[in-house]
Amino acid sequence: MNEIQRFLAHAIQLERESSRRYAELAEAMQKLGNAEVAEFFQQMSHYSRLHQREAMERGGFHDLPKLAVNEYDWPEGSSPEAAWGPVDPDIDVFGAMALAMRGEQRSHEYYQKIADETADPEVKEMATEFADEEAEHVVQLDVWHANLVKLTAAG
Repeated sequence: MNEIQRFLAHAIQLERESSRRYAELAEAMQKLGNAEVAEFFQQMSHYSRLHQREAMERGGFHDLPKLAVNEYDWPEGSSPEAAWGPVDPDIDVFGAMALAMRGEQRSHEYYQKIADETADPEVKEMATEFADEEAEHVVQLDVWHANLVKLTAAG
């Protein structure tokens, strides 16, 4: 991907999907009665909305850019965040964490691949920055998962 506006249009859509998915996970955790994990997922949804807004501002977009489905260049045909499908209403905490982790890992890989392959220095810089942010999310999820495992083992 060698065009900054095109890259940002993809980033905006990816972050939009991420925000929606995290909101779904938060709702599922609320229904499960786990307010702490629900709050964490709400916070992750908020971060995704911030990243979306940042990409929109950087691209000078006032509205979401409109690309036809066939104009997106996604691995496996869909946004890395959309690839996990609907959240099962009976999902448990560990299943929710696993879904979130896979989404963040796919997003990190997506941005990193663009950074590694682009010939455009501006796209490379921004894709690297976005990949680094996704890597931070993976670390956050790892920490949460490890703490949940400890709590479960202790309880």
